[in-house]
Amino acid sequence: MLETNFTNVYTKFKLRLYAKVFSRFESREASLSAVETFCVEVIYALGRPTINEFAAFAQISAPNAVYKINSLVKKGYVRRVRSLEDRREFHLEVTKKYMDYYGITYDYILAVMQRIRDRFPPEEVDQFDHMLHVIWSELMPEVVLKGEA
Repeated sequence: MLETNFTNVYTKFKLRLYAKVFSRFESREASLSAVETFCVEVIYALGRPTINEFAAFAQISAPNAVYKINSLVKKGYVRRVRSLEDRREFHLEVTKKYMDYYGITYDYILAVMQRIRDRFPPEEVDQFDHMLHVIWSELMPEVVLKGEA
């Protein structure tokens, strides 16, 4: 039951993302390919990664990562920001253009979270929040986000 329910929730979030990405293609609004969209989503999720961190996470070569990033920078969805600690290094940031146009999963997440708050008593919402925190911070060591280590 737990596995089925978790899979169903995860699948609904994925399908919502995919539907929004593909709707951009249908209406000819898309200036990013599906792969480029996922690249920007990864950059956003990693929280200002370097090019090498992005390449390592995506399991692609550094030259391939540079090629993809250059395309995203040229289209205005990602920017390179020079590191204050090491001036030779650049961090990747998602631009407002991306968040306004493609940051499509986050509005849905906020809507679902509001529905949870409306549907359940505050104590259950707090317990759910605690469980989610334990899941991402302790039970998913395969994926490390900035600030976790």
